[in-house]
Parts: sequence; C-alpha cells; structure tokens
Amino acid sequence: MKKHLLRSTIAISLTIPGSYLAFTWNQAQAQETQEVEIKFSAAVGNQPFNCGKSYANLGKPESTVTPTDFRFYVSDLALIDGSGKTVPISLKQDGKWQYQNVALLDFENKVGACSNGTVEMRDRVVGTIPKGNYKGLQFILGVPFNLNHSDAALAPSPLNLTSLWWNWRGGYKFLRIDLKNQSASHANTSEKEHGQHGHGGNQTGFSIHLGSTGCQASGDNQKPNNCSNPNAAKVIFSNFDTQKNTVVADLKALVANSNLESNQPNTPLGCMSAPNDGDCEGIMTNLGLPFGGQSPVKQTFFTVK
Repeated sequence: MKKHLLRSTIAISLTIPGSYLAFTWNQAQAQETQEVEIKFSAAVGNQPFNCGKSYANLGKPESTVTPTDFRFYVSDLALIDGSGKTVPISLKQDGKWQYQNVALLDFENKVGACSNGTVEMRDRVVGTIPKGNYKGLQFILGVPFNLNHSDAALAPSPLNLTSLWWNWRGGYKFLRIDLKNQSASHANTSEKEHGQHGHGGNQTGFSIHLGSTGCQASGDNQKPNNCSNPNAAKVIFSNFDTQKNTVVADLKALVANSNLESNQPNTPLGCMSAPNDGDCEGIMTNLGLPFGGQSPVKQTFFTVK
C-alpha cells in the first residue's frame, strides 16, 4: 500500500510542472501576436462616397451618375516588414464579414437607390499578426480560387450573398459597383443573351462587376479546374501604417477613362469582365489587370490616405 501511494505522489508531482509549462508556452504564444485593423473607405475623387448621391464629372466624356452599389471582396491580406517580407494577417472569424482569408467591404446601406444591397456596412478588416515592425500592406481584390466556385446559397457569410455571385462556373463578383445614368441610351439586354455574366437588372447605367472569366468545367453545376482570366488584382503599398492610414477605393479614378453614357453593342451594360467587351478596357487597366492583349500597368483604383 505504501509503495502504491508513493508512486501516485511521484506521478502527480511530475504532471504539475508539465501543465504549467504548457500554460506558460501558450501564454507566450499569445503575447507574440498583435491585433491589427486595416481601415478602408470609399470615395469619388475628393468627395466621400454616399450610396444614392449623384456625382458629376465622372468618366470620359464627363457624366453625372448615381451609384446604387459599392461592395468588394479582399483576400490574402499581409503586412510587409522592413526587409520586404510579407507576413499574412490571420483574419478574425466573425461569422459575418470575414471567412478564412476573405473579407467583405460594403459601402452601400440599402437606402433609396441602393435597395439591392444590405442595411449593414463594413469599412475594415480585423485580424492578428506576429508582433513586429511593419511598413507596408498587400492584398488581393478578389476571392481565392478554392472558395470562388461554390454555391452562394450554401456558403458561409460573407460568401452567401447571391447579389455578389454569378454561378458555379463564374464564381463571385469580386467587385460590384452599379451606376445609374438617366441620360444613357442602352439596349434592353438580358443575362441570357450574354451568357454567364449578366447585369443584374441595372437597365439605365453602367455596371462594374469584376470576376473570373474563361472558367472551364464539365457541366453547368460543376466547379471549374481553372480560369483563363482569373481577374484577381494584387494591390501593394510599400508605405502603409495601420495606425494612421486608410485604403481608399476611388470610383472617379476607376472610371476615369470610361464612357459611362454608351455601351458596346450586344454586350451587357458596362463591364462584366468579358475579355471581348471594350467597355472593360479602362476599368481593367485602372485595376492593374491585363486586358485585350495589353500587359497590366500600376492600378489606380486604390490609394492610401
């Protein structure tokens, strides 16, 4: 009996230090990370963006338009340290705005002309990153391929918005901006006439729906193996302070070279990312994406404030 008690005492005394070490190790791990917020805003030139407000002098020739939607997905956010190394941000899994490595930014509020959207708005990405000194920011405008081709009706939030989704093959609309232009003269086209990427009901204006095209799949409800035009834009800012700076998405800069009052015949209104749609040329160029055989140039849609 005495020997049995002795063995038990020794076992207990050995497990206590092990538990203590595990606790202190986990505590040290937690101390090695820091919370980070990447703030975003939407603007129209030097004016703040308000969904439903009319803005003059946009595009070429200059037009007056009323935005009715302004939302986009970002993914693979990372900070850049002093040596140029990119360090991924681990996004907070909040069950609404962020899922895995994807986050939704939403600048419409379902008021007035913006009835196609949602009441809630979102202007930041929240996560954690290893402690360190960082000087830059990098992210992708788009949804990663492994998450892009799913059924939005079954996907977790924020990938469950059918208004930001085309179909299995096309995937999500990485960026959705809809502009109403009463003076524009467009043919009444439908989604069926133009295949997978339709305009979603905006009959008198210019819509910008960015997403992947040329996606090959064995059937309409099958996930593709690849897309010839991924159209996911990488954005890099070599100087970005998370405590002071904001990423600004500027509508005026995006449409600077686009005619918002006309539309290429036999194509959807505005730019639906089709490689043969001339209305996409200025948009893709300003997003830093290749188009029409032209190599990409530096994007101008996002700036740092």
